[in-house]
Amino acid sequence: MEVVKVGMADLKIAFSPQILTTLGLGSCVGVVLYDPFIKLGGMAHIMLPSSKQIKNNSNKAKFADTAIDMLVEKMLDAGAVKTRLISKIAGGAQMFSFKGNNEIMKIGERNVRAVKEHLARHSIKLVAEDVEGKYGRTIEFFTETGVLKIRTIGHGYKEL
Repeated sequence: MEVVKVGMADLKIAFSPQILTTLGLGSCVGVVLYDPFIKLGGMAHIMLPSSKQIKNNSNKAKFADTAIDMLVEKMLDAGAVKTRLISKIAGGAQMFSFKGNNEIMKIGERNVRAVKEHLARHSIKLVAEDVEGKYGRTIEFFTETGVLKIRTIGHGYKEL
């Protein structure tokens, strides 16, 4: 079975029976879109909530706002139908503790919020999530079944 690796600040699509995977989601969020009818999956490894707050924003896959737009577009170009798309997300951890209540440092939480907002803007239903906490995740999405497998360090393994 072919495994399609999605790097940090990257996105890819894959048809069944391919498996999409991304490693080392800390504060980053892994977003999976899926059209179950044609068994097409897409995955983005999002690092930051918004491209509008950063000067160097040429990598559209890095940000929640632009990556989700790009992923939807790629999937539609490959034959997905927008009304059939569902999503699953994982990641958005708070990997380090900071003194005070500085919103800027809560990158994981801000990433999760931004991802959910952009999925809602596209009217894509979020059917499962494993987010926040204080631990990293590695995810694998099986395009054949629509199952998202999540491995963590110290917090076991789960399927969504």
